[in-house]
Amino acid sequence: MSNPQVELHITINVADEATQGVITLELDAEKAPKTTENFLAYVNDGFYNGTIFHRVIKNFMIQGGGFTPDMQQKDTQAPIENEAKNGLKNDAYTIAMARTGDPHSATAQFFINTVGNDFLNHTSPSAQGWGYAVFGKVVKGQDVVDSIKKVRTTRKGYHDDVPFDTVVIDKAVAL
Repeated sequence: MSNPQVELHITINVADEATQGVITLELDAEKAPKTTENFLAYVNDGFYNGTIFHRVIKNFMIQGGGFTPDMQQKDTQAPIENEAKNGLKNDAYTIAMARTGDPHSATAQFFINTVGNDFLNHTSPSAQGWGYAVFGKVVKGQDVVDSIKKVRTTRKGYHDDVPFDTVVIDKAVAL
């Protein structure tokens, strides 16, 4: 089970039109075992079902997995150890764990890089150098990622770069 796969079934809402798509992720359990285990636990618990991509920055990344469509943050399990020093890079179409300023604060939220983001890679075990743990890549559905990164965004409450119309993860399924 070194390369488990997960499908994210997505609905992209734009005005009165809804487009459906699937993003297939291949996870790297060998290089990011704790992160992969954590992500799969959330998938298998149904945690991601009905969450949204709540942060979209066109030439950077799309982030999801932590908020409901009404921007309520979901309760998560305990944070996990940052595995960013695993050699995997924040290249286009890779998936990484989102976190706060604390390098070991990742829980459920993740992001898909839409371009190469070398500045997010691990360089040293310091506050500035920890980086963001890549734990897989998009193997199908790059066109869906590309559609998401183009949606119009706005500010909602304290959050910037929120899609104006919701982009919903209808369900996440381990294959």
